[in-house]
Amino acid sequence: MSKSVLLVEDEPNIIEAISFLLERDGWTVRIHSQGSDAVEAVERVKPNVLVLDVMLPGRSGFDILKDLRNDNTTKDLPILMLTARGQTKDRELAESYGVSHFMTKPFSNEEMLGKVRELYAASTDKV
Repeated sequence: MSKSVLLVEDEPNIIEAISFLLERDGWTVRIHSQGSDAVEAVERVKPNVLVLDVMLPGRSGFDILKDLRNDNTTKDLPILMLTARGQTKDRELAESYGVSHFMTKPFSNEEMLGKVRELYAASTDKV
């Protein structure tokens, strides 16, 4: 079974960079660019790890995170949240909603790859 990531991001350069990095490491990457139906995309794709942007068209990543944590089928999904705004209040809000990890843009390739691997490993240890 291959490892899968759902990338919910609307910036083409970020999508391209993360997709290339993860696919080169053996991940299956699915992309979704809208906030308004991102929860449905997660339920449909059933990824091993979700990479979620904060600022999305149609709906905030914070609202999506909150909905996913309140749903029994996605409450334990590893979620790495990305933001261009690295303010403490954003990090605290994400943590209060149950984010697995919070990362600011720009990020290094090593940081992104290492954290996705770590989140995946931690989630498979629980099973």
